[in-house]
Amino acid sequence: MTPSDGRGASAEQPAPPSSSAVARLRLIVARLYRQLAQASGDDLNLTYAQLSALVRVQEYGPLRLGELAAREQVAAPTLTRTLRPLAAAGLLSKEPDPQDGRSLLVSVTPDGADLLGRIRRERSELLARRMARLTAEQTATLMAALPVLELLLTEPEPRSDPAPHGARDDGPGSPPAQG
Repeated sequence: MTPSDGRGASAEQPAPPSSSAVARLRLIVARLYRQLAQASGDDLNLTYAQLSALVRVQEYGPLRLGELAAREQVAAPTLTRTLRPLAAAGLLSKEPDPQDGRSLLVSVTPDGADLLGRIRRERSELLARRMARLTAEQTATLMAALPVLELLLTEPEPRSDPAPHGARDDGPGSPPAQG
């Protein structure tokens, strides 16, 4: 009997994927993203950074510039340059923060929300057309892979409690054993 993690999966670590498998996945994700981006009729030719900022503001806004910069993991001056064309195009608005008049709050305008809705709809339509070509078995496999793919979106959280002295983790990202 194989040890289990409580969900039926083996407690043993699988062999790391080959470099060719990693490259293949990277290429598939990059090509699919590029095709989805091209499928949306973004007349403004928004950059990845601009679209990301617009989405974040819609998701979490209204936001102070500093909060948005932290969420986007960029410096405030970089974010200011990113937002300038969005505000000029009427996709974002900047208003004084009622709690701190020195700060600005950034919000998505109705035009910005409409643009994001259209981009999402056009990209989803392309993906739905592609998925319609799959067999039922392929669709089920893809659906089963979604939680695994979602795990790739974030880095693992650092351990809050250090391992007991002498214990080894040997998980991904662990330093090589000293010996």
